[in-house]
Amino acid sequence: MTPIRYFLLLFLCAGLGLGSSLPAAATAEPPGPDTTGQPAMSVGQAAILGVVEGLTEYLPVSSTGHLLLAQRIMGIDGNSVGNGDQRSQDAIEAYTICIQAGAIIAVLGLYFRRVRQIFAGMAGRDPSGRRLLINIIVGFLPAAVIGLLFNGVIKAWLFGPWPVVAAWLAGGMAILAVHWYRQSRPQAARNGVALDDLTWKMALIIGIAQCIAMWPGVSRSLITIVGGVLVGMSLPAAVEFSFLLGVLTLGGATAYDTVKHGQEMLSIFDPLSLSVGLVFAFLSAVAAIKWMVSYLNHHGMALFGYYRVGLGLTVAVLLATGKI
Repeated sequence: MTPIRYFLLLFLCAGLGLGSSLPAAATAEPPGPDTTGQPAMSVGQAAILGVVEGLTEYLPVSSTGHLLLAQRIMGIDGNSVGNGDQRSQDAIEAYTICIQAGAIIAVLGLYFRRVRQIFAGMAGRDPSGRRLLINIIVGFLPAAVIGLLFNGVIKAWLFGPWPVVAAWLAGGMAILAVHWYRQSRPQAARNGVALDDLTWKMALIIGIAQCIAMWPGVSRSLITIVGGVLVGMSLPAAVEFSFLLGVLTLGGATAYDTVKHGQEMLSIFDPLSLSVGLVFAFLSAVAAIKWMVSYLNHHGMALFGYYRVGLGLTVAVLLATGKI
């Protein structure tokens, strides 16, 4: 790994609070098949991908964009693992999607009260839980339809470094614009409605907005949180709905890719690599969610906007100069 790649990976990890886990992973051997023909993603590389996934999945900074950047820095792509063909690339993409399950489990545990309320609503014992479930389903449907129809087109045209950089910059400016807009309004106007008062029409608008996050680098969390605020939700309520909506959205994507590319994934990456990615995604997601909720209770989202713009500009310069 060249010094500039090491520095960028260190910057990425430090910006996300990963510095303590970097040294062991940074010294791992480059990916590639071993002498038995089995995949050779090291435990350190799997841990880094898991931590990056867990920390960025629910922060409004784009997990897909960070995973693509981490893979590029570590040299994990279709040409370096497996046979270097499309099947190998599909396996890598399936791996990064499937380790989302760790982040999903984190939300289910941290928001168990809401999950229990939803199940009570399904059983007809909690009207608020039933209404929340309906809103989550309504918010999920637009992305499910668009994803099934255009998944191939999105992967072919948008899964690259420059589209991700553009999304980072645009998303960062959007966060700052919404933050400044909210700050200019009276305190009473910033409060918004609680999660229990969300209507299905509001949920549908958030769901339609979520489709924009299929562009890697946009961030599903960003677009659903901003969408929730713009339709009139309070910031804490928008964050909670974004997390719960993510369980269904990410769960659907994980199940889809597991069924479609699970065999290729397991032929390239051994069960240990998958397990390590899942565990580290779970642990880092728990930490990220707790920190984010606590932070947003006292501050706005401007920090994430500045981070996205700074990272986008940094990566743009390194790409333009051929450093990565």
